[in-house]
Parts: sequence; C-alpha cells; structure tokens
Amino acid sequence: MDEIYHPPVKRSVEIAGHKTSISLEPLFWDMLHGVAAREGLPLNAVIARIDAERLEAAQPPGLATAVRLWLAADLQGRSDQ
Repeated sequence: MDEIYHPPVKRSVEIAGHKTSISLEPLFWDMLHGVAAREGLPLNAVIARIDAERLEAAQPPGLATAVRLWLAADLQGRSDQ
C-alpha cells in the first residue's frame, strides 16, 4: 500500500509537436498507460487530448492537475456503467 505514496516523477512528453514535461505520481502514470493501451493510442496522444480539453475550460488548470482530474473522471465514468 505504501507504493501509492510516491512523490511525482517528471517525464517528457510531446503535445502538438512541442516537448514539455509533466510531473505525476507513478499511480497516475500507470493509469495513463492503461488508458493508452485500452484505446490503442500512444501515451502522447492521450495527454494531448486531455490538454486540448483542459484548454477549453473557463479556467484551465495546469496540465498535471488536468490529467489527474481527467483520469478520476474516466475511472468514475467506467465504474458507473
């Protein structure tokens, strides 16, 4: 159970041809990889989709926060089915 309490890990990603870095806890990186595998998409494509959605918000959060919120909403949506 202690493995979930790991500090964020910074990784480089590419969004729309631009490189950036994002810091997420390993649990969220694992969840992102799971979404990418489930949808048959590269990890960068999943992150780019989340980024595009967050930029449409009235008050866009930072990318790391958007990823965490998106993953939580995705998980909640799948558990409601």
